[in-house]
Amino acid sequence: MADLKLGKLPDRTPVKLAITITPDLQSSLQAYAAAYASTYGIEEPVTELIPAMLSAFLESDRAFVRKRDARVRGQT
Repeated sequence: MADLKLGKLPDRTPVKLAITITPDLQSSLQAYAAAYASTYGIEEPVTELIPAMLSAFLESDRAFVRKRDARVRGQT
């Protein structure tokens, strides 16, 4: 079998997560959604923005990324 540049796709089965947030955080999320709409001209519900925001946050945390990658390589 030939090696492909694109590896096997990861599991993309959605996982539903319910959380409780403070009113201040809800207000900030609504303000972010408004800023997003103003910037891109597309209104997206907060529930659609949150997964992308969490992914961006996790990928920007260099210490977390190093620890996660070490764990994947078996170097915990």
